Amino acid sequence: MNFDYVIVGGGSAGCVLADRLSADGQHTVLLLEAGGEASSPWLKLPAGYAKAYFNPALNWMYRTAPQPTLNGRTVYAPRGKVLGGSGAINAMIYVRGQPSDFDDWRDRGNPGWGWSDVEPVFQRLEDAPAGDPARRGRGGPIGITSMRGQTHPIVDDFLAACHELDLPLTPDYNGAQFEGAAIYDINVRRGMRSAPHVTHLRAARRRPGLSVWSHTHAVGLLWDEGLQVSGVEMMRGDRVERVYARREVIVAAGAVGSPLLLQRSGVGDGRWLHDIGVPVRHHLPAVGENLQDHLCVSHYYEANRPTLNDVLRPWWGQAWAALQWGLSRRGPLALSVNQSGGFFRGQAGVAVPNLQLYFNPLSYHIPDDPRAGLRPDPGSGFLMAFNACRPTSRGTVRLAGPDPHAQPLIDPRYLDTAHDIDEALQGMRFLRQLAATQSLRRITRHETAPGPSVQTDEQLLDHFRAHSGSIYHLCGSCTMGPDPQQAVVDARLRVHGVRGLRVVDASVFPSIPSGNIHAPTIMVADRAADLILADARRA
Repeated sequence: MNFDYVIVGGGSAGCVLADRLSADGQHTVLLLEAGGEASSPWLKLPAGYAKAYFNPALNWMYRTAPQPTLNGRTVYAPRGKVLGGSGAINAMIYVRGQPSDFDDWRDRGNPGWGWSDVEPVFQRLEDAPAGDPARRGRGGPIGITSMRGQTHPIVDDFLAACHELDLPLTPDYNGAQFEGAAIYDINVRRGMRSAPHVTHLRAARRRPGLSVWSHTHAVGLLWDEGLQVSGVEMMRGDRVERVYARREVIVAAGAVGSPLLLQRSGVGDGRWLHDIGVPVRHHLPAVGENLQDHLCVSHYYEANRPTLNDVLRPWWGQAWAALQWGLSRRGPLALSVNQSGGFFRGQAGVAVPNLQLYFNPLSYHIPDDPRAGLRPDPGSGFLMAFNACRPTSRGTVRLAGPDPHAQPLIDPRYLDTAHDIDEALQGMRFLRQLAATQSLRRITRHETAPGPSVQTDEQLLDHFRAHSGSIYHLCGSCTMGPDPQQAVVDARLRVHGVRGLRVVDASVFPSIPSGNIHAPTIMVADRAADLILADARRA
């Protein structure tokens, strides 16, 4: 079969591309997704992401390679295994990032990706009625809800603690003032998850020019003479099939899936591909390099007043919350548990905010046994967590071998730099400062972890190494840049040295943004659609 565009990966980026490229009716588009349809009711309910966290029907449930800097632990790396991708199972915190993040992309040799270029794209995507009207979008496809006025009462104690420390407050961190304590925005509309598999793909699927094939696993790229990509080889059930693209193949399989598909197709570091038995088509050494992620740790507190634990742990509390959501689309099930937090400087002299904080009016621990699921801790409790905004550690994503179904080798190399170790200590000290304020001491019985015995830098770092985990923001593994020795795609997201092939997803980020990466991923896809359509008009 032949289409104008074949998109590999039905995550948030792929759904945006499928909508935009098929909108004018002039092009035929095929969207391929290895997972199934996003039909589970848990994917509609905002708090339902807890049910997808360890669900192998919805989640690839990857783990990293053992991390020497984290006591040899492997780290859980969930990825969406469903139309909508990780955007269908995430915690929905909506953060654009700070302007300097994107100016950094531009200054690395990527014209068209500075803040002045991407801010209008964010605006046209958003429907953010509570945001700064001068800077936020209205009427866009992605519904954005501020949780202001709906958060648990102890969130006010966190904000008061920030005020005690003379930390700024920001009414809209996606608007004029990024820095400060805030109530988070979430991509939710009328109590339902608002993500591209709903906002873009649902209506687009009615177009005759768009086909969507789920349960279809792309195993390799097809080639014409030389380095011209002509299509995709895939598994549909037990059958190997081929589909051809008249214009382009667009790989949008995410920070893990995209480099793996290129590598399986012989595009990557030629010496390494040869060593694992993959025929080399095009030596492009940066494929799978530059992997980045946000690494976080949580501090836990026993509270002296009710928290969301008291609502969401007992069955009667769950029933009440479900009834509230069912009748009004409000209540704790319509929100994220990450209700507040913000962006702060961990020490004097830092040029821009370098720490992101999360305040959860609930405490929970991720179990070692996935069958246990996610549940609130017994008793009243809350947690505060942080991650460094712009870590400098860089890792890799690699094939284990030619088998297309082998588990990927994901090695983020967390805490690989002195910079990242220093910011880990900054963050833990910062949380301790907040916990020591009168506002938080007034609602706290005691800190349960790390606990009062952990005080020195060495003890804090030991705790971080033993208990930190991914916050699931993998990106950068097919990085954008002008040098084919250091990057995979150019500023128009075309794969260096290959015709008819682009990569469009979080893997192209040259550097990780300062915050949750779902919003920047959608932005990249929408801007990429502009570039692809402009190139088609010139052809």
